[in-house]
This record gives sequence, C-alpha cells and structure tokens, in this order.
Amino acid sequence: MVDSECELQSVAFGREVEKLEDWLTNAALPLWLDAGCDPVHGGFQERIRQDGQPSTTDNRRARVQPRQIYCYAAAGARGWTGNWRTASRDAYDLFEKVYRRSDGFYGNLASPDGELIDDGFDLYNQAFALFAFAEFGAAFPERQAEMEEKARALLAALKATYAHPQLGFEEAVPVKLPLCSNPHMHLFEAALAWETAAAEPAPWTALADEIALLAMTRFIDADTGALREFFDHDWAPFEGDKGRIVEPGHQFEWAWLLCRWGESRGRADALEKAKRLFAIGTFHGICEDRQVAFMGLYDDFSVSDPVARLWPQTEWLKAAGILARQSGMAERSVYLREAVRACQALGKFFETPLRGLWFDKLKPDGSFVDEPAPASSFYHIVCAIHEARDTLDLLAAEGLKKSA
Repeated sequence: MVDSECELQSVAFGREVEKLEDWLTNAALPLWLDAGCDPVHGGFQERIRQDGQPSTTDNRRARVQPRQIYCYAAAGARGWTGNWRTASRDAYDLFEKVYRRSDGFYGNLASPDGELIDDGFDLYNQAFALFAFAEFGAAFPERQAEMEEKARALLAALKATYAHPQLGFEEAVPVKLPLCSNPHMHLFEAALAWETAAAEPAPWTALADEIALLAMTRFIDADTGALREFFDHDWAPFEGDKGRIVEPGHQFEWAWLLCRWGESRGRADALEKAKRLFAIGTFHGICEDRQVAFMGLYDDFSVSDPVARLWPQTEWLKAAGILARQSGMAERSVYLREAVRACQALGKFFETPLRGLWFDKLKPDGSFVDEPAPASSFYHIVCAIHEARDTLDLLAAEGLKKSA
C-alpha cells in the first residue's frame, strides 16, 4: 500500500514538474534573456511589465545581477541552448564595474544608467556575490580559479570586518540591530556551493558548519522548533513583535539547507530539525482558502502577514523534494504530496497575460497585485524547478535499482 501510494504521488509530481519545466525552458528563460537584458548599459533589468516590456526606470538592486548570473549559468549547465554565456558574462561584468567598492565589498543600489547611488554595505548582497561566483566559475571553467580567489578574498574581508564575537556576522560597523537570520541563510547556501566547487574547500566547510550551528542553537527556538528572523546582539530574539516573526517560506528554505548539510555531515539531528521546520511551514503557513504559502507568522503561529508572495512557494517545493529523497518510504508519500501541492501553488503565480512572467503578490482576497514581475524571483524559481527535477531523477533511479 505504501509503495503504491508513493508511486501515485510520484507520477502526479512528475506531471507537475514537466509543466513547470516547459514553462521555464520555452517561455521564461527566452523572455528574460530578451526583454530582461539591458542592451544599452548591460546586465539585467530589475523588472518586466506584464505587457512584456522592461521597466527601464527602476533603480537596480545589487542582488539582482548575481541572482540572474546563477539562473542562466545553471540553465546552461542543465543543457538550455539559449545564449546564456553572453548573458552571464555581461551581468558579471556589470556587477563588478558598478557595484564593487574600493574595499572589495559590494554596494546596494545603482541607477538605471549604471551609476552606484547607494554604496552601503549589506551582508545579504555579499552572500549573493559569493553564490554567483561559485556558479559562474562552474559555468566557465577557465575562470574557476579566478572566481575562487575572489570568493576567498571576500570571505576573508567579511571575517576581518564583520565577524560576530560568538557566531556568524554583524550587519554593520558599528553594530546595528536587529541582527538577521536571512543573510546567514544565503551565506550558508553560498558556502555549500563553494564546498563542492572549490579546489580548497576547507574555508567553506568551516563557514557552513558555523552557520549550521548558529541556526540550530540560536535561530531555531528550542521549545517550538520554529526559526526566527530578528535577534539582539547576543542572538536572543529581538524585543517586541519584530523578534516574534516566523516566516513560513524561511522555515522551508532553512529545512532545505539543513537537509543538504545534515546529509553531507551524517547529522540526523539536522534532518529532524528540518522536518520540524517543514511541519511548521505546512501546518501553520499554508492558507486553506488560497492553497498557497503566505508570508508571516508570530511565534505562537498566529498570522502576522497574510499576503502570499511567489518565493515561499518555491521554497515549499525545494524542501518537500529533498525531504522526499531523504525519507523512508512511509514518509516519502507525504512529502511527495506536499511537493505536488507546492507545484500547483507556484503555478498559480505563473498565470499571467504573457507566458514566462509571474505575479509576485497574492492578496488575502485571492487577487494578484497587478505590477511588473521582479527579476529577483527568478533565482527562486530556477532553483526550485531544478531541485524538483533532481528529486524525480533520484526516485526514478531508485525504482530502476529496485526492479533490477
């Protein structure tokens, strides 16, 4: 009975993933390579309007170029035949030219014509620079050593200037509160990427282990198992309602990362914490009426923000997929069922007038906010669809072994 239920859920999951892959390969990747690239100033646009035209007057956040580098380099690595090489190189060149500061860190915001208008430090942006360097080096092997050298230098600068006296990193010098779990999550992701890619992985292994420890001992509440967003300087929950915020999307995203780390380290406790994070996300963070993951909870699991954004759906999918792969047969069908639900939730955001775009915000009344599609969401989308494909391929391989 368990095997047959898993098979049914696997087939249903496969159908949903094929629809998402078709949308990505034949609509989204070509559209964002066309309308999403800036032919005058280089790099990627910040947003595309729902009529398919770029929103050319937007200021451009530093995180967008690294995220788009990842998207097209990762798509190329998976066999997509569009001109991903030129797009990735142009975005990298623009990022280095416009956002890089004299101290080696990266600023926040540029004007549409490529002038850095906010050179402030944001730990989040440095994390995405590290992540993009890993993907760029993998996509262009002749530049792998260069990317690793850059990444190691940036990590060394972060540790020298912003290391927290206990674990993790500060947000500013002098200290600025609250401290946040979110940029550490993306540093964790970058560390895991470099641990695989680097010729000398030791610094990245150490960084991943440090952030995993920080997450499991400080970010995750010992009593509820929920992961918080904001902290004081001792990594205790920040005062007031801000310190009570728990985001369903980040329960899923941290679950995905802890599964990856825990599997590589043989840490069953990481998997158990990931399962609890996933349970919180699904039990408390999914709107029954809209069947989507919404933005915010408080630490008592009451709703703090009922708006549903696109990105938590992708993290729901990623976490469900990796938990299905790492769980025994009895649990696997449950996670596959959740993966199907997550695919369907994500698909709602793709029901736009022009195929290949997306809506970002679904209001409590069930209507979408009519606004341009943000490029920053593409990183979440690409990673989720690739993760889903990896899950299907692994399940298929296991099925072949079993029948051999």
